[in-house]
Amino acid sequence: MRKNSGQRTKSGSGKSSGRSKGSGKGKKWFQGNIMVVMLLKLFLALALLFLSRILFYAFNLGYFSNLGLTEAMRLFIIGLRFDLSALLIINAPFVVMNTLPFKFRYNRIYQGFANAYFYIINAFALFTNFGDTIYFRFTLKRLTADIFNYVGVGGDFDKLIPQFLRDFWYVAVVWVAFVAILIYVGTRFKVVSSVAKKKGFDFQFFAISTILFLAFMALSVIGIRGGLQLRPIGLVTAGNYTSAKNLPLVLNTPFSIARSWHKETLKTIMVYKKEGELAKVYNPVHKANPTGFKPYNVMIIILESISREHIGSLNRSLDNGRYQGFTPFLDSLIRHGMYFDAFANGKTSIQGIPAVLSGIPSLMNESFIQSPYAAGQFTSIAGELKQKGYTTAFFHGGTNGTMGFDSYTKLVGFDHYFGRSEYNNEKDYDGKWGIRDEEFFQYTAKTISGFKQPFVAAFFSLSSHHPYHVPAKYVNIFRTGKLPIQQSVMYADYSLGEFFHTAKHMPWYKNTLFVITADHTSEGYYPYYQSDVGQYAIPLLFFKPGSDLKGKPQIIAQQTDVMPTVLDYLGYDKNYLAFGADLLDSTAHTARFSIHFISGLYGLMKDGYYLEFNGTRSTALFNIAKDPLQSNNLVGREKEVQGRMEVFINAYIQQYNNRLIENRMMVGK
Repeated sequence: MRKNSGQRTKSGSGKSSGRSKGSGKGKKWFQGNIMVVMLLKLFLALALLFLSRILFYAFNLGYFSNLGLTEAMRLFIIGLRFDLSALLIINAPFVVMNTLPFKFRYNRIYQGFANAYFYIINAFALFTNFGDTIYFRFTLKRLTADIFNYVGVGGDFDKLIPQFLRDFWYVAVVWVAFVAILIYVGTRFKVVSSVAKKKGFDFQFFAISTILFLAFMALSVIGIRGGLQLRPIGLVTAGNYTSAKNLPLVLNTPFSIARSWHKETLKTIMVYKKEGELAKVYNPVHKANPTGFKPYNVMIIILESISREHIGSLNRSLDNGRYQGFTPFLDSLIRHGMYFDAFANGKTSIQGIPAVLSGIPSLMNESFIQSPYAAGQFTSIAGELKQKGYTTAFFHGGTNGTMGFDSYTKLVGFDHYFGRSEYNNEKDYDGKWGIRDEEFFQYTAKTISGFKQPFVAAFFSLSSHHPYHVPAKYVNIFRTGKLPIQQSVMYADYSLGEFFHTAKHMPWYKNTLFVITADHTSEGYYPYYQSDVGQYAIPLLFFKPGSDLKGKPQIIAQQTDVMPTVLDYLGYDKNYLAFGADLLDSTAHTARFSIHFISGLYGLMKDGYYLEFNGTRSTALFNIAKDPLQSNNLVGREKEVQGRMEVFINAYIQQYNNRLIENRMMVGK
């Protein structure tokens, strides 16, 4: 006679207890109550999420080198709160399917569907965590839901993912191993219940199951909210436990994506009730310059990932004075122009381009040009100068449509777009991003020569971007450095030098104001360039042949300063809006600042201090002149400075949020 399942379990036979009808092969470690099995599987997924955070730390140990082991472990433990929230968010359907107070939850097909969901969704969650282990190096924040918008506007992910898998194959192997563990261990837990075999309605089963269902739902809601506090935890909550630099160790990627999914991006701020009072503290409207308009050409060159760290002349103290840098041409040009130590307003290209060209930072989880507010009315340097009869053009050797730059530039007044399609010569395609810098720089110089003057043109390079392609003929010519990007930085600098060599023989050259900056920084190596402040450090150079535009003013600058500085230098005689300052106005010392937003925290550099602000209160304050590595938090200790900076940042955020929400991003709106 065949033994029933209860007898098999009781017998203790290894072979018998490891099999049940329809269960497949392999030993079972636990057979029993459906809710206990569910909890065991959830605990397994939670453990793997936690371990993936530790590996995230290990793979990026250089970036988190400021942390001692004890502090890192503290952040790991705190991170469990965010892991649990993410786990319950993504597994909510699995929990519901296993706790519904009905017997059909024991059905084999039903359980197969529930388990398939569990393995797929948790494998995907681990995938995002491990993918971020590498992608984090380029953005210095956990991925948020805006990544799907980025893919949607043409991020070239179809080409980049295979390259990432080749370069960082070991991360993919670890992910596969984690998924294998998830499936192997998870399938060792087997649901067994004699209740399911009973026919008809079982009131006792229904009553107990309903109570348990409600209890699990209540506990799940508490877990998703992160506790019983008034507001659910969000990205900004992590700022209560550590500085902005270390937030990624507290957060996890599934949580960051889930919490930023379909969220209202901005909220109306009313710290200042009257517009006049608000404008006295901060006003993004720039008044017309009455000095007389000078119709110079404008050439804005935005270099991909050119951190200040790569520039030798700006880092004389590194390596005991032996640091060479990787930009010999840019070093030479800095001596002939007006240079500013500037800071990027974001960590991605899609944030940097509108900051430079439109004077608009991305003070939200998604970039400005991916947000709903990009459907409103706003302008750019090109849009303003078109009113003066300028020819306007944007050059980027990437595949047309990349990151939506073609749509953005057309929207803000660039009449001509020149990309890979217009270049129309695939022999110069690098196989990943687009046309190599050297050739596309030369194409730009020659194309501009056919423009009617005056013109405003923007050029965005691409070769100094992962996978850091350097043409074979230069591999043994350009030096490698301590970072993988630095040989390609030398190639980009060489291409820039060749562009100037060509341009100086063009009839438009002497009448042109050149602006050179970066879209964002790259991965940092030296401690300062890994700090909350230094990770945004970029160059900003204004150069006009034969002019007195020279020097190195010791003031803070940012990407959003480019538009007002250029327009005011030209003597632009109309009012316009930009969230930056004219760097050449010696009377506007109070306007010198830089601001960025990352993982729910605003970062403000002003008057020699750096403030981290979560939208409600300050979480950190550093004297960056005396404490360049931001190790001594002064919040609550320098109350006058803190109060002054809070007044400013509240006004700035109010102007930014309310103008975007109300579509008042142009003068007169």
